[in-house]
Amino acid sequence: MTKSKKQNNSMIQRRLIPSYIFLIIMSIYSVFPFYWMISAATNTMADVSRGKLTPGTYAVQNFKNLIENQPLGRAMGNSFAYAISVTLICLFICSLAGFGFELYHDKYKDMLFRILLLAMMIPQVATMVPLFKLFSSWGLLNSIPGFFLPMIATPFMIMMFRNNSRNFPVALLEAARLDGLGEFSIFLRIYFPTMRSTYAAAAVITFMNAWNAYLWPKVCMTDGQSLNMVMLVSNLTGGYVIDYGMIMMAVLFCSIPTMIVFFVLQKQFAEGITGAVK
Repeated sequence: MTKSKKQNNSMIQRRLIPSYIFLIIMSIYSVFPFYWMISAATNTMADVSRGKLTPGTYAVQNFKNLIENQPLGRAMGNSFAYAISVTLICLFICSLAGFGFELYHDKYKDMLFRILLLAMMIPQVATMVPLFKLFSSWGLLNSIPGFFLPMIATPFMIMMFRNNSRNFPVALLEAARLDGLGEFSIFLRIYFPTMRSTYAAAAVITFMNAWNAYLWPKVCMTDGQSLNMVMLVSNLTGGYVIDYGMIMMAVLFCSIPTMIVFFVLQKQFAEGITGAVK
């Protein structure tokens, strides 16, 4: 019997070899762009143009060229200010909306939610001109509010919180009401701690979207003092001579914050995407 089990295990392992090979190939394929970005950031423009794949010794010079030619510190500071502002406000507004849509049902709220979902079908480009005219008349161009106001309430985030709220234990609401808590207190003291994995997943998505935003900042941030990291990288590609090593150094700085946020919250991100409630 033991021999038969060993044979079966051996057969299963042999059958899994193609799957392992496929996963290894796909892993290398996924990691290679990140490796090439780091390698290119340490090489000269000529080496990158020739397709050199091994790391070089030009990283310090690429960094010096970057800070001498572009306001790296200001762009990083602006990106952090924009992304953190959008993330905090978006989480509060969208979670409050999802909480209300799911736990306080009536036909009018359901109809409003359907209309809200239709807004996801409208391309972002179609809203650029009306938004620019509106924000220009309000004097909000080149400002943090002008950046984050179009992003603080997205239909996708509201839908995500609403769907995950379906797993929220309604008995907690009833117990809290019996204890005399108001609805907003229930949201802050019970809903918020219980849905922390959903908040983590939403924070990762919102922070990445805000950090990588390009089209709307390019439209509303017309002042050079307001550029973010994505706009800085875009500016590096507009010259007559393109220094690929310096560009890859800027791309590396642009990528590090989002990678840190994802790796720190990856466990909670996976739980939040699957709708886990604790």
